Amino acid sequence: MAKPIGAVIIDAERCKGCDLCVVACPTDCLELQKKEVNNRGYRYAHVIAPENCIGCASCALVCPDACIEVYKVMI
Repeated sequence: MAKPIGAVIIDAERCKGCDLCVVACPTDCLELQKKEVNNRGYRYAHVIAPENCIGCASCALVCPDACIEVYKVMI
């Protein structure tokens, strides 16, 4: 059976660091930056484990600012 993999693209400059995407991710691929902030002064979400992403798009669905795009590929 094919294994789904995903690619998450986050617009860091639009992200307000609400943490909803981090909580929604079932494979713990995302986290908020610990030391850096974007141009609006928010700690933004970023991908820490891209190899774990299954492309479920839960993060994109809960993002209130539509900062996240998810692409899914079957290998």
